[in-house]
Amino acid sequence: PDLLLLDLMLPEMTGFEIVEKLRKEEATAKLPIILLSAKGQKADIERGLGLGATEYMMKPFDMNDLVATVNKYLPAETTEKARDNG
Repeated sequence: PDLLLLDLMLPEMTGFEIVEKLRKEEATAKLPIILLSAKGQKADIERGLGLGATEYMMKPFDMNDLVATVNKYLPAETTEKARDNG
């Protein structure tokens, strides 16, 4: 994948645990990860970013902000292709 949008609250494991596992794997060590969460405490944000998340966005979020954040980390050819198919 080019990017991962990841919620923190998941049934099997937390988004924090997933970020931690992905950062340990060579294939996903540099994958842009955008955490999405209703948890806005400073400790949660610091933990997510400290584990290696690229961005931490609070719910509810503005869709334009989400699109801008995603586009910030996608390769240019991916965003151009999406616009052409849009």
